[in-house]
Amino acid sequence: MGVWGIVLGVLLAIVAVAIIIVIILQEGNQQGIGAVTGVADSYFSKNKARSIDAFLSRWTKFFAAVFVVFVLALNILSKYNVI
Repeated sequence: MGVWGIVLGVLLAIVAVAIIIVIILQEGNQQGIGAVTGVADSYFSKNKARSIDAFLSRWTKFFAAVFVVFVLALNILSKYNVI
């Protein structure tokens, strides 16, 4: 395995750990019986775009995209025997 394979492998592992951490930090989406009666709409749910959950959701999408790019790069490089 070449230098590029090691570098991409380490970066892939770091991104995988980051995805796990960001997902674990997110709150659950359980609304209970309040969703049936309409009481589930609160101040925090209306301002979700500014909340920490929205922030973590954006980072989850970012890390997932980076993860896919690294996996594709590793596969392409291994197909052409670069790594």
